[in-house]
Amino acid sequence: MKKVLLLGAGLVGYPMALDLAKTGEFDLSVADFNENSISRLNASGINAIKIDLSDTKAVESLVIDYDLILDAVPGYMGFQTFKTVIEAGKDIVDIAFFPEDPFVLNDLAKSKGVTAIMDMGVAPGMSNILIGYADHLLDKTSRAVIYVGGLPKIRTWPYEYKAVFSPIDVIEEYTRTARFVRNGKIVEMPALTEAELMDFQGIGTLEAFNSDGLRSLMFTIDAPEMIEKTLRYPGHIEKMKVLRETGFFSYDEIIVNGHSIRPIDLTTKLLFPKWKLEEGEEDVTIMQVIIEGISSGKMHKYQYDLLDQYNKETKVHSMARTTGYAATAALRMLANGSFPEKGVIVPEVIGKYPDCVKFILDELKQRGVVYREEITPL
Repeated sequence: MKKVLLLGAGLVGYPMALDLAKTGEFDLSVADFNENSISRLNASGINAIKIDLSDTKAVESLVIDYDLILDAVPGYMGFQTFKTVIEAGKDIVDIAFFPEDPFVLNDLAKSKGVTAIMDMGVAPGMSNILIGYADHLLDKTSRAVIYVGGLPKIRTWPYEYKAVFSPIDVIEEYTRTARFVRNGKIVEMPALTEAELMDFQGIGTLEAFNSDGLRSLMFTIDAPEMIEKTLRYPGHIEKMKVLRETGFFSYDEIIVNGHSIRPIDLTTKLLFPKWKLEEGEEDVTIMQVIIEGISSGKMHKYQYDLLDQYNKETKVHSMARTTGYAATAALRMLANGSFPEKGVIVPEVIGKYPDCVKFILDELKQRGVVYREEITPL
């Protein structure tokens, strides 16, 4: 039985712990520093380890005793944790979605004989796998588009939004420059730009905006048109633009009544309570991935649609399901030895292996996360 260590037991980490524990296939431990998280793990019969995951030395000492690592720390801690695990020579699946370039660790991972899968969530993650899979089937990919969003089922004024993952990482979606591929070149624009309204069956009208979600796809998939857009309820874009342009998301210190503060710290104190997804509060995850290209001299379109909702039986939020179960499926894929490559692995590389794609989609389907596939000639 392989020993698995999960780092982080937050909004997504805890449901992943439950998923890994329920089958009894692993000797599982979960590390976190939050007392509530530790208590909740213990109450679920899961071995909990209280540790400061920002302490690199402590993490280094801890991971050495495990076979597989699943990393669910916040993005600002992600790269260092990823590096620490690789240096320890341990295979890892990561959903920290850190902003640093992971490929600087590729040679290190290969020298250690490590498979280090990064960005293994819903988007990035499953979106990449599906694009990589379609690209592998096509002779030439011409276009790839991702629309994705996690939303509360009940719209509540003023924001009609709840943070279904780390709130500080949500703000990154509004401040980080959006990069996409247009006419074969990487283009940069501010986030929240090029808004468009889209209708989704079962949800209604949503607005989509440019966000920096392509990540590795810009460099691994040879397609002249690629973009990711984030989905929100109509009106959200304008509110976030107002906050951003007023400076509420700034990390630069300002003086207020003789005290130095960072606007982002004030914003998080005021905003995050309003964005908190309460226990039992229902959410939905919507994703549409479209890939077009040439196969045997003819144009084809591959479309994958996901509409997932809060599970009332398990009480697991949809974003935790769609993100976390993708990561636990990838961990099981590593455990069964079906994925052959070493080094830093982005999810679209998994798409080159149809058996691995099928395994992950089947694992998700067993948990009620279903991707509908439609292939049509153009």
